[in-house]
Amino acid sequence: MMSDKINWGILGTAEIAETQVIPAIQSASNATLAAIASGSGKEREFAAKYRIPKAYGTYEELLDDPDIDMVYIPLPNGLHSKWVKAAAIRGKHVLCEKPAALTAGETSEMIDVCERHHVLFMEALMYQFHPQHQRVKEMVRSGAIGEVVLMRSSFTFMLKKLEGNFRLHPQNGGGSIYDIGCYCIHAIREIMGEPESVSSWGRISASHQVDLSAIAILDFANGTKSYFDCGMNMSTRHEYEIVGTRGTIRVPKAFIPQTDGEGLIQLTDQQGNMQEERHYGNYYKLGVEHLSSCLLDRTQPRYGTEGSIRNMKVIDACLASIASHNHAPVSIR
Repeated sequence: MMSDKINWGILGTAEIAETQVIPAIQSASNATLAAIASGSGKEREFAAKYRIPKAYGTYEELLDDPDIDMVYIPLPNGLHSKWVKAAAIRGKHVLCEKPAALTAGETSEMIDVCERHHVLFMEALMYQFHPQHQRVKEMVRSGAIGEVVLMRSSFTFMLKKLEGNFRLHPQNGGGSIYDIGCYCIHAIREIMGEPESVSSWGRISASHQVDLSAIAILDFANGTKSYFDCGMNMSTRHEYEIVGTRGTIRVPKAFIPQTDGEGLIQLTDQQGNMQEERHYGNYYKLGVEHLSSCLLDRTQPRYGTEGSIRNMKVIDACLASIASHNHAPVSIR
């Protein structure tokens, strides 16, 4: 490991790697993109296009490279556990795309392997590194909207490419809850804490047997509720709103990175007066720099492994409630 920069490798040539994470690593102050691997034969094309020094035709070859410190894993959800474990066994620290795995049990097992081999693991819910979300937490803690009573979150988009899309493969963790509902759940947990139970409804694709969209109500021990909706079959929305006894906070650009890096917070008081704050940041770059700093400074990531397990427990409960067909509340343990 270099003294001031972390050498990163990427397993796969997924769109999210190309559009967000490759630029983030290459612009980070404490990271270097040293290698890319692909099982589809695209590794040399990507290496040439993005000036990546090393290209490997198998994931194992990259993981066996002694110069690589950290790997980013943007593979289909069903492959996360296998390759996180493979990376950990070889001593590579891991940034893994969301959701961490397919169940809370699988996530816990995967993290145990990382801990046994003394490697860092972080799930790539990168939106949380945008400064607007830290500002929202400050506003809530300061009492800007009084006592929090309710929170809602939404993340939807229209899935246009259906044929062969990994988001529609049930065995690989397809469906809207895995793909984007995880963001809504995480955002709610960051503000409201841990829910006790959840009731969910889903629209299941007859041809693919995954949830195209879903709605869930989360119940908390103090009697408050929150709800979210997610979907791959409607127009784009990515926002959350926190409702208090003296006002509301709305974040209309919550989860999708903006070209200009802008985040917007709208604070409305009881009289309907609105104040707006704009905050800017490339949250992929900030997340990469944070994880690289953790490795350099021997500290733990701000978003820890217990958070990933807890997020997966809520996902498990949502899917179980939908599968029950009566939408009965499912306890989260």
